[in-house]
Amino acid sequence: MGYALKKIYPNAINTGIYTFKDYLKLPEGSPYQLIEGELIMSPSPTSYHQTVSKNLEFILIGHVKANKSGVIFDAPIDVYLDEKNVYVPDIIFISNENKSIIRKKGIVGAPDLVIEILSVSTMGYDEIVKKNVYLEAGVKEYITVNPAERIIKTYIDKNYLKLKRQVLPDADAGSIKKTETNALALSALNIQTIETDTSNAGGLFINTLNLSVPFNDIFEPDSEYQLKDDDVE
Repeated sequence: MGYALKKIYPNAINTGIYTFKDYLKLPEGSPYQLIEGELIMSPSPTSYHQTVSKNLEFILIGHVKANKSGVIFDAPIDVYLDEKNVYVPDIIFISNENKSIIRKKGIVGAPDLVIEILSVSTMGYDEIVKKNVYLEAGVKEYITVNPAERIIKTYIDKNYLKLKRQVLPDADAGSIKKTETNALALSALNIQTIETDTSNAGGLFINTLNLSVPFNDIFEPDSEYQLKDDDVE
């Protein structure tokens, strides 16, 4: 594990470098993600986290079904990005053109859209390590939603049409093959970062779906589940 990742998440299992093959040996439903070769345990999300995730998911499912544009998945579902990175994002969208990455064990390759609902225990690597891996792997749009601070950030690669990277499974060999065509280094990607001001009227615009979602439909300002830590004994 690199020093930077240790600082972000010091409780990672650090007995060695793991690969997706090791990840596949975990019992079904194990609360781990494979991040840069390390198994990271993810605590169960809070009730408000799940409320925000549910709100977004229902809106996205309705939109995608109406437009017959692809499919929405929610957690837990494994997304295999490369040998050392298997993530479990909160919400993903896969377009019809990209459906070949949907496999029995999960998603093998980059979804078109990834949305992560942040929590204290995941915020560090969701906004740094995983963000970089997602975008380098070919995710067109990555959105982080911070329910506690009501901050939404969108990271979109304006050159994603030039970035064509596929990660395909070889079922016979039991390995993941990487095929890169004119792939760009992350530092060369033209990433636009948009921080949405949720204090004003308006909504979150999701570029890959051409969809605007009102903030109040996401956050439920009067939600009874917005408990402080000291409310739980």
